[in-house]
Amino acid sequence: MKNLIYLCSISWMLLLSVTGIAQHKISDIAWLSGEWSRTNTKPGRSGVEVWSIQGDSILIGKGLTMRGADTVVVENIKIVLRANTLHYVADVNENVRPISFKFIQLQSNGFVCENLDHDFPKRISYTLEKDKLRAVISGDGKSIEYLFVRK
Repeated sequence: MKNLIYLCSISWMLLLSVTGIAQHKISDIAWLSGEWSRTNTKPGRSGVEVWSIQGDSILIGKGLTMRGADTVVVENIKIVLRANTLHYVADVNENVRPISFKFIQLQSNGFVCENLDHDFPKRISYTLEKDKLRAVISGDGKSIEYLFVRK
């Protein structure tokens, strides 16, 4: 009986690893919390992303791009937990409704999420290296990189 339980446990863990099913938690991406200043903006512009944890199931973010003292782009972002999977949800003026990107990869220093049905971007990735953050949006052969430092 013990061998059967052991065999079933091993089989279940292998199934989870092969299918990619994971038990995600907002705390897995707590490193994203804080204020990040963009370092690769066009001359005369600046940018910032601010993230804060709101309970066990949501991380709220806001992205701003400024031209001088004028705000030219506002992006309301959140990362939410739905059925043990994280989703990056972007609410921008260009879209009629918020767009959800499902996490397909999660590591201790980064994540990748995608929505292949969206026009652009189809994929969003964030990677942390010490006090530097790299975000990349991509799809259909196009890629835009955003570089940040922690404030």
